[in-house]
Order: sequence, then C-alpha cells, then structure tokens
Amino acid sequence: MTWAKELEELRRREALAEEMGGADKVARQHGRGKMDARARLAALVDPGSFREIGKIAGKASYDENGDLTGVLPAPFLFGKATINGRSVVATADDFTIRGGAADAGIGRKMVQAEKMANELRLPLVRMIDGTGGGGSVKTLEQIGATYIPAVTPWGAVVKNLETVPVVALALGPTAGLGAARIVASHYSVMVRGLSQIFAAGPAVVDAMGDAWKDGTANHEDAKEALGGSAIHTRNGVVDDEVASEAEAFARARHFLSFMPEYAGQAARRIETGDPADRREEALLSLVPRGEKDVYSMRRALEMVCDKGTVFEIGRNWGRACITALARLDGWPVMVLASDPSFLGGSWDAKTSEKVERWVKLADLFRLPIVHLVDNPGFMIGREAEVAGTIRYGVQAMNAVYKATVPLASVVMRRAYGIAGSAMSNADLYQYRYCWPSGDWGSLPIAGGLEVAYKSEIESAEDPAAELDAIRARLAKVTSPFRSAERFNVEDIIDPRDTRPLLCEFAELAWRKLSAG
Repeated sequence: MTWAKELEELRRREALAEEMGGADKVARQHGRGKMDARARLAALVDPGSFREIGKIAGKASYDENGDLTGVLPAPFLFGKATINGRSVVATADDFTIRGGAADAGIGRKMVQAEKMANELRLPLVRMIDGTGGGGSVKTLEQIGATYIPAVTPWGAVVKNLETVPVVALALGPTAGLGAARIVASHYSVMVRGLSQIFAAGPAVVDAMGDAWKDGTANHEDAKEALGGSAIHTRNGVVDDEVASEAEAFARARHFLSFMPEYAGQAARRIETGDPADRREEALLSLVPRGEKDVYSMRRALEMVCDKGTVFEIGRNWGRACITALARLDGWPVMVLASDPSFLGGSWDAKTSEKVERWVKLADLFRLPIVHLVDNPGFMIGREAEVAGTIRYGVQAMNAVYKATVPLASVVMRRAYGIAGSAMSNADLYQYRYCWPSGDWGSLPIAGGLEVAYKSEIESAEDPAAELDAIRARLAKVTSPFRSAERFNVEDIIDPRDTRPLLCEFAELAWRKLSAG
C-alpha cells in the first residue's frame, strides 16, 4: 500500500495554485503590460532555485460529498531561492486574486515570510502589486463586521530592517499596507508608468472629498497623477525609477551584490580586474578654476572607483549629494559625493535626509564610507528655512558622528560652515585628503568681503581698487597650503593619486572591520 492517492491530490492542488486567479485574470494582468507573480519570481532569482513554501494554501471549495472542486490560492507567494548564488527569501503579491488583498487568502504566509528572513538571517525581496496585504471592502460584508486595524506582521518587518537587507519592488498600483511595505525597506524601486503608490487609491480619496483638480480623464491617469514614480522617486518615498520590470529585477540583484546576507556578516570582496594603482590624468583638470563653474562629479566617481561598479541610488531626490554603492580594489563601499550641478552642492532638507539615511545603512551593514566633498554649506533663504533645513542637516551630521565604520573624505573644492564640517567625524582620526583646488572656511570669504571691510572700502579714494587689493591679499590667506602649514588639513594630494589612496583606505578599512 502506498500514498499515491494522496500524492495525486497534492499534485492536483499544486496545479490549481499555479492557475493563480484563473486564465482570464492572468490574461488581464498580462494585458496591462505586467508579469504575473510566478513569472516575476522566476525572473528575479537564479534559474531553478525557487522552492515555494505554502503553495497549496488558499480558500478551497467542496461539493456536497466533501470532495474538492476548486481552490482560490492565497494572493501571496514566497519561498527560499538564490540570487547570485546566495540564499534569499523571495516574495510576490498576486494581483490576479482580489488585487492581492491578504484577507482573501491566508495572511499568515506573509508573516511567515518575514519571520523566515529574520530568524534565518536571509535577505528579503518583496515584489508588491496591489494592497499588498491590506483588506478589501467586499470582505467586510463577508465577515459581517468591521474591525480595528492591526498590522500583524509589522513587528517582523521592523526586526528585518535591523537584521537583513530588504528590497522592495513596486510592480503595480499599491495602497495601504502594500505602500507601507515598500517604504519599510533598505532599497526600493518603481517601474515608470506601471507602479503607483498611495496611502489610499484614487476612488477612496475622491470619496473622502479630495476631488481631482488636475483634469485627469480616467482612472489610470488618476492613479499616475496621485502616486506615480515621477512623484515618489523625487520626494524620497522610493529610491529609484526604472523603465521595466526586468530592470527592476536587475537592480535588486545588483543592490544585494554589495550587501552582506545579514547585519554582522562581512560583505564580499569581488575581483574587478581594475588595478588599484590606476591614475587618471583627467582628474588633474576636472575641477575648474572658476569658483562658480560646475563639473561632473559622476565622472569623478567613474574615474576613482573600480570601473563599472558605481551603483547610484536615489538619483532623482536629494540631488545635491550623489549616493552610491561602489567598489575600490574589489572592496564594497558606500559613497557620498557632492553634486555641484544642483544647488551648487548646497545641502537642502531633502539632501540632508538622504545623506542621513545612507550613512545609517552603511553603518548597519558595515560598509566603509567614502565622501567626495564640494559643499558650500546648507541651503539658505526663506524656502530653506520653511523646509527646516538646519534640523535635517544636523540629523545628517549626527549620523556621520554616530557611524562606527571607517570613513575617508576627499575635499575636492569647497567645504564651508556646518555642512562642510559634516564631511567626517572630527572627533576621530581624520582619514582625509585635499586637492589643491580646496577652498574652505566657516563661510565663503567672497560673500562677506564688502561687509567685513566696509569702512576701508568706503574711505578709500578708489573703492573698487581697494576691494581688488583686499581680494588679492585674502586669496593668499585662503590658499590650501596655508591650512596645511598649520596641519588643519592632513594631506594635499595630486588628484591623480585619489584612486590609489582610496584603494589603500578600503583595504585598511576592511582590515579593521574584519577584525571586529
């Protein structure tokens, strides 16, 4: 006697689960230009590596004899898989089943996925499409009562943010708990034109009295106007915007390649084939002599870091500071780099918020930080004051001072005021290099000459000539070599030596991190 009959039923139930919401619903999903949940899982992870957990969970129906007639699968899939050969927990919401509402199936699956990642110390990837675990209005009638909301898996969500790398991909319209699960991640991505995020959908917002005022003509336009990627990848809710689901999967895999599998484990060095002693001639003329002239900091990153390894994050928000993961002689590092092409590199509130977030991430997952500095200070003016820039700026500086991972800074041009001092923790050894183009101080001298020397200028026979003479004198005082004489800066270097010296820093930093 065997258990062949039971195995036959298991295979039947598995086949029913693979039908998801049914052929019509799956076709509708594909018709929207979206992959279904199972196709997404296959595209995200290493081929053949996904082992599904709880596949046959769902709402079964039986005939009068108690025999199975059908199964509505749970709208949430998860399992163990590998990405780049490393174990992960991969999850996907199934929009073909009641828009992914968890109360249409077994909500415990989502909880178990979060717990599995936390307890087994496995990176977690959430692919979110729909309410992503929230309820539905129709279910309330089926229950026969309303209920005070309680987000059952949230404790596990919070623990994961402190324990393992969490990636969230918004792959459709997401509201409520689905939106919250996207934000509660270390790295998030939206697909342009396909993904929207909102606390509540357009119909709910409209019903509550916030009618559309922008002339949108249909539901799809309304969703995009309310919460499209053009909004949320520019306000900091989501990190990056991509053109396709395939690109979202690629960015998720790439992000995880820099990360350890859990907090406390060392991230991996990868041989990149780029010599550590490479010197780029173009760095010598990168920074222009004109103090208001701009240059490409992204070009500097490509020349300094291992070729092809710069992985920029959050390009569309907090734009005065470029944040990226990269490699130096194969070692993974977190990079902060001023962008003089936006606000002159001045830190506004959003930039400060962005810096704080990525410094904290680097500290959590033990990645050394490299900071390329050209910062004229915090953004000034009424808008900056209304935005609370100084509060966000101080929080960013606090994150730098609280970080326990090694940090190296390269002052390429300006470093002024409190924002300039946030380049590194001055209470520790300053692993710092300065270019001959360096220009620093408590405030820009050029902006205060007329005030500081007002009486001398006004009393001079030729005020313009007197101002020029003062500028010439101060130009000598502000020479970076004067600072080096007093050891106010540690080293002034040939810009072409930047990469070799930063590769040396990366090796020493990882030596320290490996020793605990």
